[in-house]
Amino acid sequence: MSKRNILVTGGAGFIGANFIEYYLEAHPDCSVINLDKLTYAGNLDNLKVAAKNPRYKFIHGDICDRTLVEKVFADHHIDGVIHFAAESHVDNSITGPAAFVQTNIVGTFTLLDAARSRWMKKPFVKNPEYETARFHHISTDEVYGTLGATGLFTETTPYAPNSPYSASKASSDLLARSYFHTYGMNVVTTNCSNNYGPKQHNEKLIPTVIRKALQEEPIPVYGKGENVRDWLYVEDHCRGIDLAFQKGRAGESYNIGGRNEWKNLDIVASICEILDQKKPRQNGRSYKDLITFVTDRPGHDLRYAIDASKIETELGWRAKETFTTGIAKTIDWYVNR
Repeated sequence: MSKRNILVTGGAGFIGANFIEYYLEAHPDCSVINLDKLTYAGNLDNLKVAAKNPRYKFIHGDICDRTLVEKVFADHHIDGVIHFAAESHVDNSITGPAAFVQTNIVGTFTLLDAARSRWMKKPFVKNPEYETARFHHISTDEVYGTLGATGLFTETTPYAPNSPYSASKASSDLLARSYFHTYGMNVVTTNCSNNYGPKQHNEKLIPTVIRKALQEEPIPVYGKGENVRDWLYVEDHCRGIDLAFQKGRAGESYNIGGRNEWKNLDIVASICEILDQKKPRQNGRSYKDLITFVTDRPGHDLRYAIDASKIETELGWRAKETFTTGIAKTIDWYVNR
């Protein structure tokens, strides 16, 4: 792909920060402009390596600020958007859904419409200098709702979001789709399964388990711990995003999943067993003794699992990490930190 000026939104977050460092290294002729509001989930410490790169620039701001977004597009000749910025913590969406509607729906609309006004002369007619400009919308498998004991989410699975978070992401997906069908804008969407790896925010399951264990505190597990998730190592996700951004078909969506289904309780037990080896407790007991079952989350989806056949077949993507190799790297990162 030729030299591009890529706007990455939410690049101080977990996946965004990992992606920026990956992308700067993989594409030495491209520049990255990171627009991030720096809410509780954003951390510039995640970007210490990128900050030293002359092809990287950070802008502190809100994707809902239309004036700012248009200025960023104009000042930096943005010809690619990779849109991570989102409120994503399901528990927070239950107690405070308004922020999710604002950021995930209004913010996505603001970005899409600023891109349209910059890149398109009129519906289905592109400005010549933005002929190859593309908007890549990052989404989640949670838009599909919940699965029973069998089956997988495909790109044609009907949307059935069950939380304010997933409903706001589903809405943003449909907005992105509409800009392709109504205006002919070059849009691609990826829906990923649960990510894990270095730099993840402390509130998420795997960092919480590691942190609570090392601090000798109760390790909370919702309900009976039987909820199943498909776990994807963050660097595998970054490679999938890069492939879809470069080679995905306009107007299409691609599911990216790790083919690593685990019950929450089994994830917690596995982490405890690894920590028992790496950082044994002073009392000689297993970290599993700290596992504590807590009241289940309202509307907690039972199982998510992705069929990644489309991105594997069309774009040649494969997950490189198994859960065993990925979780070992992840635990090492948190323990060393």
